[in-house]
Amino acid sequence: MTDPGIVLRKLTSLREHVGRLRRRRSGDLDSFRIDVDRQDALSMSLLVAIQDALDIALHIASDEGWGVPASYGEAFTLLADHGAIEQTLAAELAAMAALRNRLAHGYASVAAERVWNELPAGLASLDAFAAAMARHLGGIAPA
Repeated sequence: MTDPGIVLRKLTSLREHVGRLRRRRSGDLDSFRIDVDRQDALSMSLLVAIQDALDIALHIASDEGWGVPASYGEAFTLLADHGAIEQTLAAELAAMAALRNRLAHGYASVAAERVWNELPAGLASLDAFAAAMARHLGGIAPA
């Protein structure tokens, strides 16, 4: 059985980092492009938020006995296959997991434009994921 306390802590962290991401994405792309410190801060919060979502997905899949995903993206597919999230949300989150991998491993550095442009949809997906996980666990909600 899934430990709601673990999930709640991860959901709280996820939502805190999503809030930071929204604050750091102020202004326009040109100002973001030249502000390397803000790029780094935004990228780190994005990496942590996505990792929190992955940790939740992996925790639930493991505790529910749904199997071990072959990739981070597949962790979200497992949740969708068992009705915890919608398939479209799983696909969106799998794309975020791919972006997380690029950020974490520094694959030729991720272009500031890509992060800037993908962030609004990614934040919406992370918000939808947090809400779905709270519903899945019986309505718990992080502070």
